[in-house]
Amino acid sequence: MAVAEKHRRQDRRRYDDDRATRRGIIIGPMVKRYGKVLLAVVCVTAAWAQHDEIRAVMSDSEAAWNHGDLETFASYYEDSPNTTFVGKQVTHGGVAAILERYQRSYPTPEAMGTLHFSEIAVRPLGADYALVTGKFELHRTAAGGGDTSGRYTLVMHRSAKGWRIIHDHTS
Repeated sequence: MAVAEKHRRQDRRRYDDDRATRRGIIIGPMVKRYGKVLLAVVCVTAAWAQHDEIRAVMSDSEAAWNHGDLETFASYYEDSPNTTFVGKQVTHGGVAAILERYQRSYPTPEAMGTLHFSEIAVRPLGADYALVTGKFELHRTAAGGGDTSGRYTLVMHRSAKGWRIIHDHTS
């Protein structure tokens, strides 16, 4: 009796092993295939969320500029001594340094004119970092300095306060 019971247990284990192998053959590739699809969907969704959030920051900062609110405009920069603005001159520092630079360069509403961002492209550099490129146009009267336009490259970081600029190269 003991030998017959032993054989039944061995047969049952082989049967269970075969079923597990069959499931592995069928399920394994499905997990690999659909797992990759699911991962891609999650990554694309995160990238689109970054894109939308950053576009909202760009839109909000444009609106602040066009309302003459340089303090709010500068608040979209990270308040860190490592924050950098590169233009004709280089400015290092947090919000106060960036604000002072803008106030010095655009002292009047005429000098500020009307700002418009376009051709905004967002390239995720990770979960909390992104590279943003685009074009700016500043429409001003002749007394305000005349129209000007150029390109910008921003490195943005998602902080507790939302997306903030940590490096701005505008020319």
